[in-house]
Amino acid sequence: MGFLQSALTTSLLLASHAAALEPIVMKGTKFFTKSGEQFFIKGVAYQQEAGGGPGGSTDSNSNKYVDPLADPKVCERDFPLLEKLGVNTIRTYAIDPKADHSQCMAMLEKAGIYVVADLGDPVVSINRDSPAWNVQLYERYTGVIDNLGKYDNVIGFFAGNEVTNNNTNTGASAYVKAATRDMKKYISDKMAKGGRWMGVGYAANDDAEIRANMAQYFNCGEQENAIDFWGYNIYSWCGKSSFTESGYDVQVKFFSNFSVPVFFAEYGCNTVGGADGRLWDETTALYSNQMSGVFSGGIVYMFHEEENDYGLVKVNGNTASPMKNYKVLQSKLADVKPSSTSMAAYNPTNSPAACPAIGKDWKAADALPPTPDSDLCDCMYNSLSCAPVDDLDVKDYGDIFGYVCKNDPSACAGIKSDAETGVYGPYVMCNPKQQLGHVLNAYYSNQNSASDACDFNGAANVVSPKSDSSCQASLAKANSAVAVAATATAGSAVSSATSGSKSSENAAAPASVRMTPFLTMGDMVVSLYVLVAMGVGAGMVML
Repeated sequence: MGFLQSALTTSLLLASHAAALEPIVMKGTKFFTKSGEQFFIKGVAYQQEAGGGPGGSTDSNSNKYVDPLADPKVCERDFPLLEKLGVNTIRTYAIDPKADHSQCMAMLEKAGIYVVADLGDPVVSINRDSPAWNVQLYERYTGVIDNLGKYDNVIGFFAGNEVTNNNTNTGASAYVKAATRDMKKYISDKMAKGGRWMGVGYAANDDAEIRANMAQYFNCGEQENAIDFWGYNIYSWCGKSSFTESGYDVQVKFFSNFSVPVFFAEYGCNTVGGADGRLWDETTALYSNQMSGVFSGGIVYMFHEEENDYGLVKVNGNTASPMKNYKVLQSKLADVKPSSTSMAAYNPTNSPAACPAIGKDWKAADALPPTPDSDLCDCMYNSLSCAPVDDLDVKDYGDIFGYVCKNDPSACAGIKSDAETGVYGPYVMCNPKQQLGHVLNAYYSNQNSASDACDFNGAANVVSPKSDSSCQASLAKANSAVAVAATATAGSAVSSATSGSKSSENAAAPASVRMTPFLTMGDMVVSLYVLVAMGVGAGMVML
């Protein structure tokens, strides 16, 4: 395509923005257009070299990803194929919150296509092995909402994708639910200033041991904290299967009592004949009367053919070529006609689920981590009398944490984090340096400010606190929370994402980690444990 033709195409697409797609809204278990017509997701996962698939696989050590909505030339190549396929939604797994997406979003709008976007990226997201909900993550997630939220064809966001994927890491779900709570509050605050509704949901894997607990946990309790929609990554219909053989009947039965919309966030098993062996009979079933009363459609995995062999389209440079299973899916989508209702005629009757009990297969309590608050973290750090030296190497943090938390556990109360009991210290969301500063200062204070209690072989030094009257109230609450965290065995289930100053409210969610088992196992285990509690920042720390 020549430059003049490309520029003309883009100009026309941008001009079409005036005829915007109707925003999607939620009522009970269903999606509707703003004018009241029921909306079923007919989607495709659209992202190269990032994202999910069975197991939610991403390279957690690399933050290299291709933003699928930032290159207009790529969008011009691919979006006509999405439109011809008959989809009305794409799912993206990682976008750059600082990039310009206006041209690609306008092209999608012209094609009648909405977006559901994951909030994280391959590195800056909640990690199942070292979960955290901190300032860095909060800023990343709100950045994505700010960037994409201005487009009417954005349905909403996923706060996580298969973060908890088996019964050994269920505690990570508490951090994802905290993120859900805070992003819903962030959007709600925008709505109060004239913005529109966008949903925040979660995409779960299909693990028989935890799938019921997962769905109940994210749906239960105060609805300000609960998901707006539930995405289900399911690959159980393989080859020539059926509604019952695939277990779809079990899913319909379970979710028939769910109180928010449910849809397949990924589907498209490839174990029989690879990508091009897919018959897409499950697509027919998904929009049939057997399922359309409970499920609001689904998202096929995936547009691009890659090494994992789940693609619909082969891309070679500037050329995108539909594969055999693209054409099969195109035919299936063209034939579906799900039964629907109008928003005015629909009266929801389902209620939120009860929260799952703590047990061997579920270890996430109702109480959630506090809302990240950079102001509170800054206030705390500026108030210290003992702090790490400016040139302290990050790799040395672990030994200090280990020594202090073993010999004076109360000094680490402010950074404790225990999803199973639901008890969290007020500074669990601060960055590693700030957390280390809090621990050093608490130890120094507990040692009656002894001259040798703020040294650690030159790693720490005595400093002059900086007084700031605007910090007094928030620090007072945080200090009270630290005192509670030192002895607490259960947290409060009250949301910490309430109206008013974040720094004055977050300290109301104290926490406790049961240190005793770790203290008998040596400094290294204590150090590793504290680093895990530090979350994203812990990735930088090597003992």
